[in-house]
Amino acid sequence: MFDGQFRNQIEAGLRPIGNSIRKTGITADMITAFGLLMAVAAAVAIGAGALRLGLLLLVLTGLPDLLDGAVAKASGSASVRGAFFDSVSDRLTDGLLFGGVAYYLAADGRPAWQVMLPVAGYVSASLVSYIRAKADALGFDARGGLVERAERFILLGLGLLFDPLLVPVMALIVVLNMITAGQRFVKVWRQATAQTPALSDRRRRRAARRTPRPRSTGRSSLRRPGGSA
Repeated sequence: MFDGQFRNQIEAGLRPIGNSIRKTGITADMITAFGLLMAVAAAVAIGAGALRLGLLLLVLTGLPDLLDGAVAKASGSASVRGAFFDSVSDRLTDGLLFGGVAYYLAADGRPAWQVMLPVAGYVSASLVSYIRAKADALGFDARGGLVERAERFILLGLGLLFDPLLVPVMALIVVLNMITAGQRFVKVWRQATAQTPALSDRRRRRAARRTPRPRSTGRSSLRRPGGSA
């Protein structure tokens, strides 16, 4: 939701920061790698039960995700390679964070269904991302939806800040992810359907062939063997 509605404003606000960072010689790939290291640290902290420290490291994980694109554009180094590295890092970061929460809940002796909530959160988040990636590869637009990565970070941060809310937040993330996946699926399905009229025509012709035709009532049907008309 934030990505679809506020991306242009955020990018405009980060442009001066990106220019300043570029002058220091720091590249976008370095910032992406730093965010990945912070994700590892956050996962370890969360798994060890240091949820407040995990929250701080979560913030340090999210900031590079905002800045690497700004630095790449400021330096004129935005490329397919950088986008690929950033996308892979995002998926790995999600896995580390949800894995850290799952380990914490398991070590805390929580019921199995609670331990599985972060696993479901990661799977459903990956589904949301996969639908967009596949749609982009096919030439369709799957952006938008109820929650995206920024919203998931905010919700996870609330769960880390208020420990009793961690399990409900995990359940909420799963539900919102599935709703978002459904929204994106329907969006791409409609675009794909609009571009395949030939398929719809074939279906109509096939349905017409299955429709029984009325029997002929001409005079030939009244003839009897050996009789006259």
